[in-house]
Amino acid sequence: MVGKLAKQLKKRNDFDSVQQAVTISLLRTNDLFQHRFGKLFRDHGLTQPQYNILRILYGEGKKLPSLEIASRMITVVPAITGLIDKLETKGLVTRERCDQDRRVCYIALSTKGKKEIEKMKEPVVNMHQRLVGHLSNKDATQLFALLEKLRDSKELEQRQA
Repeated sequence: MVGKLAKQLKKRNDFDSVQQAVTISLLRTNDLFQHRFGKLFRDHGLTQPQYNILRILYGEGKKLPSLEIASRMITVVPAITGLIDKLETKGLVTRERCDQDRRVCYIALSTKGKKEIEKMKEPVVNMHQRLVGHLSNKDATQLFALLEKLRDSKELEQRQA
């Protein structure tokens, strides 16, 4: 299975298996997507995980416990508190301790954070379109279903445990 990816990687031999080719292709595609989105987020003074936190809060429309935000993140982040600290320093979120349980901390999107997310909405939608808009709806739906199937594997489920 020698294709464009093998040539891009200047691979001399075939991949060991189609599974290896798929895995490396996914990793390479993720890297390219992360690079493009990373630049977009940096242009707004954010990282991808920081943007993800803002989007979660914006989509929910209310304050959430920090651990709930962590459970909804696209990428697993070991230090949600540090990300929230940086967003709070930028004035994009506010933090409030729970009166009943001081261990629980609620995070809310500030007015400034809401404006930033709304300002970024069009550029983010445009990026999605540039990256996968060339796929037909049928191809995009099929790819989505296949990726869901991959994430449902027992091996990946163990990551969540």
